[in-house]
Amino acid sequence: MKASFSRRATIWPVILLLVFALWGTLCYAEEPLSKESVCYGTTSKGRLENGVQLPTSGKNFQPYSRVLAGVGRTYVHSRVGAVVVNAYAALEESLPGKTFVYGETGWAVGGRIKPHKTHQNGLSVDFMVPVVDAHGDAVPLPTSPFNKYGYGIDFDPKGRFKEGGLRIDFEALAAHLKTLHLEARKAGIDIWRVIFDPRLQPLLYRTKDGPYLKANLLIPTKRSWVRHDDHY
Repeated sequence: MKASFSRRATIWPVILLLVFALWGTLCYAEEPLSKESVCYGTTSKGRLENGVQLPTSGKNFQPYSRVLAGVGRTYVHSRVGAVVVNAYAALEESLPGKTFVYGETGWAVGGRIKPHKTHQNGLSVDFMVPVVDAHGDAVPLPTSPFNKYGYGIDFDPKGRFKEGGLRIDFEALAAHLKTLHLEARKAGIDIWRVIFDPRLQPLLYRTKDGPYLKANLLIPTKRSWVRHDDHY
């Protein structure tokens, strides 16, 4: 599956929260000759050239908000974008019927995107947790201005959300992370780290792909400044 990206750049502040980073040999000290995206600096102090926007729809994925995607908050480095889209394509085969939602990434030119402390050079991607409803059916995480587009949802220590009987689908979450890692390796890059609520990590590691994640991904056990229970 080939990624198809549109190019746009605009600015509009909104209150949301943050972070997952794909990292590899993508940042250069000098200007490149190719038109591939180029990142400069770090995720917390950097910029991006030739950024690409993640698709706003797919067979098994959607953005947290088409409106906020439309104002330019979902741009990434071109190689990161390809990894994200290819992972979703692989999950169509391995997890049919599941729906995934991605969140904030960054501006087309990088730089500060409030309220995030990172997301500045095209290498950071937020993914909203996959969920199932009270019947065990896969549903997209509900996102709207009333819950800060999903970033205001609070899950309890067992991964449950009282409204709608939703609970985190840890098997799908683990499979997504494993698939992202495999696709990143194929692209010659890697995942630097995954930020996810330490209280929920034991449930993640109990999944079928839990041992793979523990062996291959850095998932810090220290809580970050934002909980990261609704996204990773």
